[in-house]
Amino acid sequence: MHDVPFVDAHVHFWDLAHLRYPWLQPPFADDGPNGSVESIARTYLPGDYRAEAAGWNVVGAVHVDAGAHPEDALAETQWLEGLAVETGLPDAIIAFADLSDPAVDTLLARHAEHGRVRGIRHIVNWHPDAQRSYTDADLTRTDRWAAGFGRLADHGLSFDLQCYPAQMIAVARIAQRHPEVPVMVNHLGMPVLTDPDGLADWRRGMTALARLPQVSVKLSGFGFIRRDWDAALVRRFVTETIDLFGVTRVMAASDFPTDRLFGRYDAVMGALADAIGDLTPAERRAVWGGNACRLYRIDPAILGDVQ
Repeated sequence: MHDVPFVDAHVHFWDLAHLRYPWLQPPFADDGPNGSVESIARTYLPGDYRAEAAGWNVVGAVHVDAGAHPEDALAETQWLEGLAVETGLPDAIIAFADLSDPAVDTLLARHAEHGRVRGIRHIVNWHPDAQRSYTDADLTRTDRWAAGFGRLADHGLSFDLQCYPAQMIAVARIAQRHPEVPVMVNHLGMPVLTDPDGLADWRRGMTALARLPQVSVKLSGFGFIRRDWDAALVRRFVTETIDLFGVTRVMAASDFPTDRLFGRYDAVMGALADAIGDLTPAERRAVWGGNACRLYRIDPAILGDVQ
């Protein structure tokens, strides 16, 4: 049993009978960014998550937008608020909004009316290889997306950044203009190791983001780096990320159930535990839960007396 209190900084719940999730509907194919998602295309609720995480001392979780149909964005937030009342999870919600929409301010305001909403995620992964892209164009280089990003502060919202390293320089410039918007980089920055300069692109982009004190990183998504990840890969990228950002700006996260595409919960979290095993006990407590509570404004009382 992993006894350090764990606030999972990145989980997903979905009820396929309640909301629309286009990416979880057939036909399924192996040529997308995640490969085939057929194995996870079934309803997943807090009880399912707790069963998978039974060997870990999960005391809280942050729900990140689960790819519901854009028209269901507000309905997802409302559903999650009810789920939290019913089950105790999630403690914080990162909702979806299309920041390139000129009318996004209305949706941001509606999301912010909900007590557990802390921020927004708008996936912007774009790559010249269409099979890697989540979007048709690189929105991070458009004025309308930058304008939407700038609206987050007016609603007290943070931003969960899921992009590729080649996009990070542009995003860093936008974030620099809005230091009041906390930015949480998803999945270790998703290095694309098959690109000719993939590792250098990642280091360059992460270095630019690390210079901004409002940016932190989730230690998750190993399968996005390489589907057949191993412990050495995890240690390499986790160690370098901590070297860049420091132990106060990184958070442990599972990305379940999505990351089950690449490994069992115990294997994924065990690899992370091994990768940060050389940290002091206080540093490990921060990475497993303290940082997530601070950055996502969750009551640290859920961590118990160890803090």
